[in-house]
Amino acid sequence: MRGKWWIIMAVFLIIPGLLTTTSCSKKMVKSDGMTMAGEGAVSDETAAGDTTGYNQGGLDEEGLTPEQRRAKEQFLNEHIYFEFDSDILSAEAQSILMKKAEYLRDNANRSVTIEGHCDERGTTEYNLALGDRRAQSVKRYLETLGVEASRMTPVSYGEESPADPGHTEEAWAKNRRAQFVFN
Repeated sequence: MRGKWWIIMAVFLIIPGLLTTTSCSKKMVKSDGMTMAGEGAVSDETAAGDTTGYNQGGLDEEGLTPEQRRAKEQFLNEHIYFEFDSDILSAEAQSILMKKAEYLRDNANRSVTIEGHCDERGTTEYNLALGDRRAQSVKRYLETLGVEASRMTPVSYGEESPADPGHTEEAWAKNRRAQFVFN
């Protein structure tokens, strides 16, 4: 009889109690410029990586200063655009790539994937080949600027990942690009 009593207690009291305490994680709830984390409230700036210096001397979760964070985001968000049916780098693209080369030289621990993209015109096979030529063109230019080839991986997405899903010249111009992703 005593053995049954312990089993019944475990099933109805102990196990649900354990499940409740282990499955309740601290949820982040955002409200009016504050993020609630468990029982403490922190400002959105602190929760987002603290660009004001309250967190570990101004470093974010990756150990970057606000200036380094801005440089990283600019590197990732500034794309190389191409003319229709072309893999030739314009003067503007070369200027952007000079800044990207400087960033990569200053951050020797970073390696990147160079993604080549196309607009929707042309066959899938043609656009995959064109996207590859665009990524290779960017890689070759960065090599001439002193970035080691082993740190860059060119990949073609052809027309499969449009930046703008529209069917206008403006949308197509946004889709004819090379962009960078850190490995």
